[in-house]
Amino acid sequence: MEWDWEFVRQIMPTLIEGLKITILATALGSVVAAVIGLVFAILRMTAPTPIARVTSFAVEFIRGTPLLVQLYFIFYVLPDIGIRLPALVAGVIGLGIHYGTYAAEVYRAGIENVPRGQWEAAKATNLTARQTWIHVILPQAIPPMIPALANYLIAMFKETPLLSAITVLELMNQAKSIANSNYRYIEPMTLVGVFFLIMSLISVFFLRWLEARYSRVEER
Repeated sequence: MEWDWEFVRQIMPTLIEGLKITILATALGSVVAAVIGLVFAILRMTAPTPIARVTSFAVEFIRGTPLLVQLYFIFYVLPDIGIRLPALVAGVIGLGIHYGTYAAEVYRAGIENVPRGQWEAAKATNLTARQTWIHVILPQAIPPMIPALANYLIAMFKETPLLSAITVLELMNQAKSIANSNYRYIEPMTLVGVFFLIMSLISVFFLRWLEARYSRVEER
């Protein structure tokens, strides 16, 4: 089958719309992962023992099961108990929860690297637990974590094709729809690979910049 540039021109707007959904799902999923990961990390480190153990079990369970299974559960099983979510919302929640468990470990490592003296100094100045976390601990813990969190963001972007399994019209789903309706696979699937390669390269360069920047900050 020969490459057809006219066909490429025709399908490009549809693929670009799919790419927008892919980027949107990644961006929203990363926000959910960042928030959930922080909550998981704090609960595991500071909550009463029963809550900390339940949180630890939940984190390990989610990390130990495939993302695709979790997406199917959220989109296809939850409606059986009355919880119906739009496909994109279900996809964002699935991505966010799954990668939030990995972000939790990054947060935990960053928080544990804050010198113990900082906790004691905050206590000595009569700061509340909330003030200690917001004004003392997290501002010191988060910056060194950013490169690792960005690495998971790249991984999340590469996993967005799984959202096609729950009918999200992201890049891969749009390409499959075009290929199946036109019986031409080489152009749409090649363009999907090109789009992912370009976005991944941009992300890698951004990650390298973050690593260089925050390594300099740590040296200071």
